[in-house]
Amino acid sequence: MTTLLVVIVVLALVFDYINGFHDAANSIATIVSTKVLTPFQAVMWAAAFNFIAFFIFSEHHVANTVAKVVNEEYITLRVVLSGLVAAITWNLLTWWYGIPSSSSHTLIGGFAGAALAGAGFDIGSINLEKIGLIAVFIFLAPLVGMVISIFITLVTIIQKLWLRLLLIAISTAVTAIFVIKNNDLKIGLVVFSLIFMIAYAWDMTRQPSAQRTANLYKRLQLLSSAAFSIGHGGNDAQKVMGIIMVALVAGGQKESLNDMPNWVPLACYTAIGLGTLSGGWKIIKTMGTRITKVTPLEGVCAESAGAMTLYMTEQTGIPVSTTHTITGAIIGVGATKRLSAVRWGVTLQLMWAWILTIPVSAVLACIAYWVCGFFDIV
Repeated sequence: MTTLLVVIVVLALVFDYINGFHDAANSIATIVSTKVLTPFQAVMWAAAFNFIAFFIFSEHHVANTVAKVVNEEYITLRVVLSGLVAAITWNLLTWWYGIPSSSSHTLIGGFAGAALAGAGFDIGSINLEKIGLIAVFIFLAPLVGMVISIFITLVTIIQKLWLRLLLIAISTAVTAIFVIKNNDLKIGLVVFSLIFMIAYAWDMTRQPSAQRTANLYKRLQLLSSAAFSIGHGGNDAQKVMGIIMVALVAGGQKESLNDMPNWVPLACYTAIGLGTLSGGWKIIKTMGTRITKVTPLEGVCAESAGAMTLYMTEQTGIPVSTTHTITGAIIGVGATKRLSAVRWGVTLQLMWAWILTIPVSAVLACIAYWVCGFFDIV
């Protein structure tokens, strides 16, 4: 393995680490804002379940998609290096200013931008079909998260216990049979739903109390945040796996993108878990309080909806943003109270960051590519 290839692999894991603390807010913002866990407890909780994703996601659908964003004949180590430098730069800038941008789209934009620079801006160097699908899901992922969170919230606040349990059972069965293909996730979904159904039934047998119900949802939020953290780890770590595999193929260490050595997923899940331990305190405030105030009940609904969205998109190999997904879910629970409960000004600012991430990352990657050329880094 050449020195340049080693540097690229290390930078990819550095990006994964940064992704962890940049996106830690996605997993823990609501659970911190509702005071279910302290920030330190929350990052420990999220980091543990980020790593547990290693044992659940084995087919790496998202990694395969990311690896194919650039057409193989245009991939060089210089392209991969430039894309990573651009992605790390933009991630650190947005983290510093507390902007919840997408690490996923940063990486994809950087990779595609570097390839364009290397090919003399030949549009044939990039896979427009893959990039177009990813671009569509910049808005579709939060929309799906919002719709699911509205549904979960409306079901959760139904007063008739039998109707609430029936709707949970039907939606769980439909999702497990027709949507989720991963057997581990199917089992997890069924167990998750059963725990909620038992908790709801048990709560209804007791003397009604607002404080008692709030405490119940605080406990359930531990489960929902764990589910979202697994989705975050499974979705985001795979993007770096794809980049590392591209580098290994370009560096002559592997013949095929499908020939992934075991150390790649293990290193990526470890890096994102360690990054989550570092936290992303500036972004937590935006995600947990500025979009809308979140109660424990709403935190459960938002995190459950976000987790479900991530599981569905992972099955289809679509690299979505966990930031966008949880933002849409939080907006959904806020909208069930009243539309004015959502701070739409903050939401619009976030959307501008979403729109700009891919093109800005691509421009930074072009600059990085030219700088590498100036210093004869090939």
